[in-house]
Amino acid sequence: MTKRSIVTIPDPVLREVCAPVDTVDDDIRALSDDMLETMYDAPGIGLAASQIGILKRMFVLDVAKEDAPKEPMVFINPKIVWSSEDSSVYQEGCLSIPEYFEDVERPAEVMVQFLDREGAEKEIRANGLLATCVQHELDHLDGKLFIDYLSKLKRDRVIKKFTKQAKLAGKD
Repeated sequence: MTKRSIVTIPDPVLREVCAPVDTVDDDIRALSDDMLETMYDAPGIGLAASQIGILKRMFVLDVAKEDAPKEPMVFINPKIVWSSEDSSVYQEGCLSIPEYFEDVERPAEVMVQFLDREGAEKEIRANGLLATCVQHELDHLDGKLFIDYLSKLKRDRVIKKFTKQAKLAGKD
């Protein structure tokens, strides 16, 4: 397993739409292992492939409590097939927008179909933090960030701050 570098805004790769994974093979399993290692090291509870610069429709997550055993999950080619009309609000953060958190409203419950690490078809009904995390990571696969749910003023302020930081760090 290899820890990968996490891409941060304003890197344009975060706005790209990811391509479906054609075959779940050893390379995809190795990538999912690298993504989990990167996510745990960050530390975070979710990581999309685009956040490490790889435009594949997959993400990993683990929403287990800190003192509980790890429960890593791999979602390949995920799609939401149902979402509740009820909504919930969670304070979200993102490894690609470090140390910035805001309340985001999303459907409280979703049904998601995906392939697991072995390529088996799965479907889960997620609620609470898991539902929020699945939707957040799936947004990444479509080039969308959680700040897109904020007011234009807040979003512009965050983008301006990180663009300035990137220029100062010589990443421009």
